[in-house]
Amino acid sequence: MTVEAFAPAKINLTLHVTGQRADGYHLLDSLVVFADIGDRLTLERAEELSLSVSGPRAGGVPVDGRNLVLKAAALFGPGQGARVRLDKRLPAAAGIGGGSSDAAAALRGLAALWGRDLPGPEAVLSLGADVPVCLAPGPVRMRGVGEEILPAPALPEFGLLLVNPGVEVPTPAVFKGLVRKNNAPLPELPGWASAADLADWLAGQRNDLEPPARAEAPVIDAVLAAIAATPGCLLARMSGSGATCFGIYADRAAAERAAALLRETRPDWWAEAGAQYSL
Repeated sequence: MTVEAFAPAKINLTLHVTGQRADGYHLLDSLVVFADIGDRLTLERAEELSLSVSGPRAGGVPVDGRNLVLKAAALFGPGQGARVRLDKRLPAAAGIGGGSSDAAAALRGLAALWGRDLPGPEAVLSLGADVPVCLAPGPVRMRGVGEEILPAPALPEFGLLLVNPGVEVPTPAVFKGLVRKNNAPLPELPGWASAADLADWLAGQRNDLEPPARAEAPVIDAVLAAIAATPGCLLARMSGSGATCFGIYADRAAAERAAALLRETRPDWWAEAGAQYSL
């Protein structure tokens, strides 16, 4: 038996930092979507559990217990084996939840392969704040430390451009650079009639991690400027703690034209176009 699972990129259209708990974890309020750009997992029954990684972004990805895919498998307990092959296409440590999405895809895939229920919410959250939201990819509002996942209004169709300059931005350094940690949460989500309507509303919101990330990695300024300068770009913003940035366009075709332009002018950057993804 073979099971395939897709691990889509997670995009924080907004990311408001609203507080910090006594244990150091930050409280967030974020409108999250997923793109049909991502990694792929193939899982087969086997006597032992193993992981292999291939693909254009396989370099440096661990295949031992440090990998979140194997940590996710461990939540099911011992006694069952699987051969897991990860086709790695998303850049690592990039603010688009690549490792978390891989872990969530592994949980879905192993549950199907082994005929098991998914681990409980607390166990899933132990893998990282982004893993719960990646379990059922789709537009949601994520609050707290990642454990509070609320449905979002239906989003209009729009094109997405993802761009990463190949620089890893340490998440702890970004959070440490926050000037304020008790910022205003998102307002009530209104619903949007078009991509332009959504982009206009998003322009009034924030990614509170963007200023400290830009201070940590000034190349983010150049990425945002390059995206904003592409024809048809409705909004350019950083996702998560960076350094991946995204552009919103009226449709996928416009995003693909922007990606082609950036691949030509900045071949050293990773640029991919897509659209929304829901499981």
